[in-house]
Amino acid sequence: MHSALGRWLFAAVHLLALGIGLGSVWARGRALGQPLDDAGLRRVFAAEMGLLGLILLLELGPMISLIRWRATVAHGRTPDTRAAVRFARISALQAVLVVLMVLAATAMARGYGAPASAP
Repeated sequence: MHSALGRWLFAAVHLLALGIGLGSVWARGRALGQPLDDAGLRRVFAAEMGLLGLILLLELGPMISLIRWRATVAHGRTPDTRAAVRFARISALQAVLVVLMVLAATAMARGYGAPASAP
């Protein structure tokens, strides 16, 4: 049962990561298609890439712990899951960051924050 649940959760996270990655790559492509003056370069480097970096950084602790928990269970032992509540909070924060990242990417793709073109 735990193995099937783990595989399902891994598949769900994998699909979510694909969506996040696609949005980030698409937004980066849109930003790179604009003039690459100083402001254009800042848009490429900041916005969604910063949020994606923060999401990935926040993921390190839970990911490593979940891998360790799985190995512990595979050896027939019970893992120390006291950090689960903290990981749940991190997951909620990551969800908010994903929404912010999508908002930043779609705003950039529509030219929000870009310098006004001269008449």
